Amino acid sequence: MEIKINEQKLIGNWRMGWALDLHTISSKLLSNGTFDTQRTEIGELLYQLKYNFDKSKIETIASIAASFLKTRLVFPYLKAIIPVPPSKLDRPFQPVQELAIKIGEKVNLPVPLDYLVKVKKTKFLKDIENTESRKTQLKGAFKVRDNRFAGKYILLFDDLFRSGETLNEITNVLVKEGKVSRVFVLTITKTRTKR
Repeated sequence: MEIKINEQKLIGNWRMGWALDLHTISSKLLSNGTFDTQRTEIGELLYQLKYNFDKSKIETIASIAASFLKTRLVFPYLKAIIPVPPSKLDRPFQPVQELAIKIGEKVNLPVPLDYLVKVKKTKFLKDIENTESRKTQLKGAFKVRDNRFAGKYILLFDDLFRSGETLNEITNVLVKEGKVSRVFVLTITKTRTKR
């Protein structure tokens, strides 16, 4: 089965960023208070992985992401894939880390889970409307353990791009504390609206 993607450019304080596609095509509020949501093909795969814990989707998503990554001019210069640390620790598994590991296997890049750590508990950003409040919430939330990627190019990876605040904060930490030369960003999907 061929999965179509529609590359989305991600704007932030990183060098270059991409999402493979939008997450949803449309979402309508129904009279019973639920939503009728139409997702992109890869958005549906990600939804099944993240919310229905369907690990069988990892292989397909990772294959698509790996193929895409190999088409980027920066690909030969990347030294690692750094997944965004999880904020919800009670999941049966961590989708972002699992995807990053599988993508890393496919493109032969290390995925060190011990490098970038979350050191401060934060509220779910999707519940915070105000941009400044989100920035305040994230300040000091992440640290790097060492300078093993000083002067290197790395890929920062997340599953869903919403406002970009988390990725901006982590990019700051990678550059200022980790002395990373350049940060590139890849997410599987992006929301239609940016808050």
